[in-house]
Amino acid sequence: MISKYKKAIQLFDRSQLLIKPLMERDHDLSIKETVKEPVRTTNPPGSPLNAVAEHIVRARREGKQVIMMMGAHVIRSGVQKYIIDLMERGFISCLSMNGAGIIHDFEFALIGATTESVAKYIQEGQFGLWKETGMINDIINSAYREDPSTGMGEAVGKAVGEGDYPYKEISLLAAGYGLGIPVTVHVGIGYDIIHEHPNCDGAATGATSYNDFLRFARNVEGLEGGVIMNFGSAVMAPEVFLKALSMARNAAHGRGETIRHFATLVCDLREILGDFGREPVKEDPQYYFRPWKTMLVRTVADGGKGYYVRGRHEETIPGLWTAINDIIKDGRSKEA
Repeated sequence: MISKYKKAIQLFDRSQLLIKPLMERDHDLSIKETVKEPVRTTNPPGSPLNAVAEHIVRARREGKQVIMMMGAHVIRSGVQKYIIDLMERGFISCLSMNGAGIIHDFEFALIGATTESVAKYIQEGQFGLWKETGMINDIINSAYREDPSTGMGEAVGKAVGEGDYPYKEISLLAAGYGLGIPVTVHVGIGYDIIHEHPNCDGAATGATSYNDFLRFARNVEGLEGGVIMNFGSAVMAPEVFLKALSMARNAAHGRGETIRHFATLVCDLREILGDFGREPVKEDPQYYFRPWKTMLVRTVADGGKGYYVRGRHEETIPGLWTAINDIIKDGRSKEA
């Protein structure tokens, strides 16, 4: 007997969608205008970036994890070459992003441009419905069918790295795959434009992203003495890290070990008033800024240290890159 719910609730018919080629889309960002060559900058004395760089250099020397989590605007800010350089030199051991991150990375690698006008294309009902971008679903689906243990970042990174993508030298996903550095992708079904497409397989999407979550949690197991950073992710990074750290600490407890002594860095545009080392009260709207209470307070409360830097990604990531280079150049690394 079919329930009343099944009779009343119907699925959207994706076969009626009009999918247009990317060549018909207006792009807000291009590689020539956006992606920057690494250039040394100047950090003021006492900058938290200098202190975090000390932690990173020490963690690398001791073989500890240095995890970088990021929102998609990091890719849109054009700092890929800074990040890839840090990956190549061993200063990033795991890179994590949301679903929008793989879309911008993929489009940059494929056509050298990305980002559409939401205001324009949502009025036409065309937002996100571009044929070439939907190829990401085919990559994920095929990789999952071939190997159910595949991660989403691995699948797209391999496709870009081994495929005919004219601008793949700036792909973070391809760099991670080529270097053997995990790039984990953490999606929410319905969050990303590729989920609109008829070729989106929810099972493959969920499974490959969950595999990435388990890979991320495995890296968090090695965070004692390491560093975890969050650039511009208000929800994904703190929430994924919170769950992975709980899993890692639970397993460590069973082995008689701890994961307490590590550094966290949050870089964002939000102005934090007062002491960011203390959790805001619930009546304060800032309480609901997850990176603060999760990454700067709760997860480091028993032995870690949190750092916050207010700034744009095109400022903070080059600043961190410069601070690391300064330490290496001077041959110094002190306790931060």
